[in-house]
Amino acid sequence: MAYVPPHKRHFKDADRPTPVPDSLVPQFRKNVNLRSPSTFQRGKDRSSFQGPKIVYASSCISRWWPVGSTDNDPIPESFHLECIPCEPVERERGEKPLVLVDRKLPTEANKVMESSESSPWLFIAEKVQPDLLATLQNVKIELESQGEEFKPSFVARFGKIFFHGGSSMSLDIIRNAAIAEANSRNKLNKSFYTHVPSVYLEEIEDLIVPRIGFDFNSEKEQYHVKIFDKSQPDVTISCKCTITEDHGKLEMYKAELNQVRHLVEDISCLYKDLDLRLMLWNKRILMDLDDAEKVAIGKLIEAAVVAPDAKGGLRWPLGKESAGDRFSVIGVWHTKYRAFKNPSMKLKLRHADRFDFRSSKGEVSNEATLKMTTISRWLRDGVVDTGRVIKMFQEAVKLIWDNFLDCNHKLA
Repeated sequence: MAYVPPHKRHFKDADRPTPVPDSLVPQFRKNVNLRSPSTFQRGKDRSSFQGPKIVYASSCISRWWPVGSTDNDPIPESFHLECIPCEPVERERGEKPLVLVDRKLPTEANKVMESSESSPWLFIAEKVQPDLLATLQNVKIELESQGEEFKPSFVARFGKIFFHGGSSMSLDIIRNAAIAEANSRNKLNKSFYTHVPSVYLEEIEDLIVPRIGFDFNSEKEQYHVKIFDKSQPDVTISCKCTITEDHGKLEMYKAELNQVRHLVEDISCLYKDLDLRLMLWNKRILMDLDDAEKVAIGKLIEAAVVAPDAKGGLRWPLGKESAGDRFSVIGVWHTKYRAFKNPSMKLKLRHADRFDFRSSKGEVSNEATLKMTTISRWLRDGVVDTGRVIKMFQEAVKLIWDNFLDCNHKLA
């Protein structure tokens, strides 16, 4: 009988999980300690897709808070938690996610926002600024001491903040999280859902991009092959690849380690359709692979077969998903994006098809990300002028608030 890859097998019961190949089981059921001197592994944002390990710097600043209250109570009595339908989340967790909403009618909410002493976007910028400046300084010191090639990125993502836990999730828990110290490691059971409707991306490209003066930058189709290195269980190697035009084979052009998060600000925007995540991360570009490592990783890339009908767009022949006893393919992403930019920012509108070999789960999503390229470049070059950073950051937040958080379409 011909071999059928795990992610292409079909069962009568659609909810039955696809078994992980026996060759992969031993590597991913080990109870390993993922701590390292400079980073630690925290409980990841759960979704229907397991994804790569999420690694946080030991000095990471992470917090959640809402924008919408006009008094000293960040969670006034008019706020409440409401269940909303989201099929991918319900399938994974067995329950509907919760979102924070205001009982006030839209007209009342608008009056509240208009009566605020400062604009919502300015409130966001001023609240984030101390965390951002502290993080920039921490990352700058780290980059100066490492002596390796790093790629810092400061980005904004648009989606929805979901709270989980059903009846066990209460406003008191939400309130405590909103007023907690940034580094309190508050165990708020939440996730940031980045999948947005395709029509929303079309509206951004057709209406918003011309309005804000962004120009077309590039269009690219990529495959990201996620590789587990047994000698470094706390990292994931991400090989960015394209398809060669002459032979239709996979070709790697860059290898990076998984991102290390230094700043995560999740902001529930109650009077907008979408919420906001501001995040600063760092990636190390692999430049020092020895010959044996290059050969082993190269074999994994060469063995990949382009399969448009497979989840993630790639498959591997039996036994070819690992190289020796050190490297193994644990996931694949197939992405297509269009990018637009102005002198200080770059907007990516991306369609992603992801598959995780460890959990045998995948996801297809549409995502919008705004990268603050100038601030990221200043950080990479070690030139961080506080005044210029604050001014540019405020301009970016205003742009986001005015243009990217309105979406009159169902998310799921």
